Amino acid sequence: MKKYSIIILISSLALLALGLIMVLSASSAYSYSKFDNIFHLFNSHLLKALLGLFSLIVFSIIPYQKLKDYSKWAMIIMAGLLVVTLFVSHPMKGAGRWLNLGFFSFQPSDAAKIVLFVHLAALIERKGEDIKDLQKGYLTAFFWILLISGLILIQPNISNGTLLILMGLSILYVGGAQLKHILSSVVFCLFAGGAVAMLFPHSRSRILGFTNSLQNGGDINIQVKQALYGFGSGGLFGMGFGNSRQSDLFLPESYGDFIFSILGEEVGFVGAVIVLLVYLTIFISGIIIAKNTKDKYGQLLAFAISFSIVIYAFVNVAVTTGLFPTTGLPLPFISYGGTSIAFVCMAVGILINIGLSNAKLNSEAAKMKVKTA
Repeated sequence: MKKYSIIILISSLALLALGLIMVLSASSAYSYSKFDNIFHLFNSHLLKALLGLFSLIVFSIIPYQKLKDYSKWAMIIMAGLLVVTLFVSHPMKGAGRWLNLGFFSFQPSDAAKIVLFVHLAALIERKGEDIKDLQKGYLTAFFWILLISGLILIQPNISNGTLLILMGLSILYVGGAQLKHILSSVVFCLFAGGAVAMLFPHSRSRILGFTNSLQNGGDINIQVKQALYGFGSGGLFGMGFGNSRQSDLFLPESYGDFIFSILGEEVGFVGAVIVLLVYLTIFISGIIIAKNTKDKYGQLLAFAISFSIVIYAFVNVAVTTGLFPTTGLPLPFISYGGTSIAFVCMAVGILINIGLSNAKLNSEAAKMKVKTA
């Protein structure tokens, strides 16, 4: 499994490097008009990418088994931070998601996602066959999913909360929970999540704009319209790095949630497909690691991290191309972002550690087998 860890590392570093190029290209016009410095946003992103690289290295070294020893307390702390965020956060775009610690701001939801994965994997391993029982195992795990996702939903951060529910239920299903319990939870979450989404003006307008476009054939919003112009301009092989027209203040958030449009414009359809294949490579390599991991905790954690990266990437792409309602989800590794890039690198570090640790175990087992032969 060592080679799959190396594949994930190389793929992640390639996406991280591509993100630096794309953020510089997509943000230069806005940085110059806003801060009179074309490198302003790029410099900020570079620091966060370096922080992400540092966290990747650190968590690829820390034994993943140690994380589960602190998962419950980490969950409680994350829940507390999410509650605090509701009252003292720095609101952006109609939502209070950012917590200002003085020397830096971050989104607790980014950290809570990883902590939830670790805790669910540890909990399912500890419950064993009881996870199939509604009262003995399932409801306890589902409680943590609802608690963390619910606190994220009411920020409001509908897209992140919804995807976290999907991820949590997927982990439960892979962990052995009964399908009837999963389906019942899905129905409950659809009604509850839909009600929450329609309560908040900005999420309601996005959903209604999307449904109106499906019914009447109009544009979803100005962002998607300009994003599609970018894709069309890129053609098959793109206009070349730095030659995007949409990044000249035509496409809002061109360096953030909609950076895939700038990427498509500059590297074309072929380049965009290659980038998607890199995400798919990380996912497949992660699933292979999960399949060959000896302990259930490691299996579930590897699956959760691999699935989350590819699902967030493809949802971002679906939003950019108008297939899904507009959300605030960044493109992993590539979008200009706050702490999201650091936490996705942290998750990759954990995934790499799972692969390397089990490769070492397999190697030691093979040596013991040779000695006893």
